Amino acid sequence: MDELRELYQEVILDHGRNPRNFGHPDGCNRQADGDNPLCGDQLTVYLKVDDAGVVEEVAFEGRGCAISMASASMMTELVKGKTSAQAEALFDKFHHLVTDDTVDLDMAAEDEDLEKLVVLSGVRQFPMRVKCATLPWHTMTAAIDGKGTVTTE
Repeated sequence: MDELRELYQEVILDHGRNPRNFGHPDGCNRQADGDNPLCGDQLTVYLKVDDAGVVEEVAFEGRGCAISMASASMMTELVKGKTSAQAEALFDKFHHLVTDDTVDLDMAAEDEDLEKLVVLSGVRQFPMRVKCATLPWHTMTAAIDGKGTVTTE
């Protein structure tokens, strides 16, 4: 179990230090700002959604703790190419994963996308960190829905 926890920490630190899809992409047509005042996380999520509702591009800018940056980085990798509805459904599954301690992690790992997000499931033991992990996802759904700003408070 300690080896698995160590691997999870390495993945989070890697994404936190070297976030994927960090920046402002050309041609984005949706964006939202997210703020977690208790931790100091602030980010903007940018999306390029085509007429069919498919997320063609997704990126983010901002600053925050390793958990929020890692979560944002992983999110951008997973929602690209999905429809808006699929991206929002993935957020629902992720939110359940990090907030419900009855979720069977082995079962979650059977879902290809959730398997990659299981590394963040440990935040459910720390309610303040759940807000860090979910802020990018709330911000992404706000961008899809045309809402400008979200906050964890």
